[in-house]
Amino acid sequence: MTQQDTAPTLAQRLAAQIRDKVIAGELVPGQRLSEAALSSNLDVSRNSLRETFRLLTKEGLLRHEPNRGVFVATPNLSSIIDIYRVRKLIECGALAQAYPKHPAVARMRRAVETALAARKIRDWIAVGSANMAFHAAIVDLADSHRLSAFYEQISAELRLSFGLLDDPELLHAPYVDLNAGILAQVEAGQTREAAVALEVYLAQSERTILAAFSRIEEAAGKA
Repeated sequence: MTQQDTAPTLAQRLAAQIRDKVIAGELVPGQRLSEAALSSNLDVSRNSLRETFRLLTKEGLLRHEPNRGVFVATPNLSSIIDIYRVRKLIECGALAQAYPKHPAVARMRRAVETALAARKIRDWIAVGSANMAFHAAIVDLADSHRLSAFYEQISAELRLSFGLLDDPELLHAPYVDLNAGILAQVEAGQTREAAVALEVYLAQSERTILAAFSRIEEAAGKA
């Protein structure tokens, strides 16, 4: 029996729910998680929740501090660099070999349209969530269940990196039109050109996140 055919355990299902909250920006770096509140909201026992916490701690999404509790992890410099290294390998590769009529392209378009609508009302959290959906759809172009599942974890770590910026507009606004441009290239069959554009785009995004991290470390050093 393969991993794909094995039904997920309760702890794994709970982990997916909490991971989705991270991806949606509902949980932010450094936030303390209340075991009592979560077990009540998710209608599960504390024992099941503790096993879930262990799974997510292994993934690097949570951290446990003795006598203090469980907290949402704050990415460090090496993890940010590694996240973007993985993103370039996976996303650019998937895009370069994409089929323009692939069903995931329609999801890319819906994500772009959602982001454009959210930008009009300056809902930057919604813009960020649409951006996450856009990139998840790019990975789905590869038609690999394992790759898409792996990228879901990367997406959660990525959203935590985004949480390092105090200005969500600065983070998300420039990429709405860039996403639209990449989509247009894919729909026109210019997938290799889209992959090159995405690589430049990811390098720009990485610089923005690393600059934010540097400012945080500088401020912490002065404290």
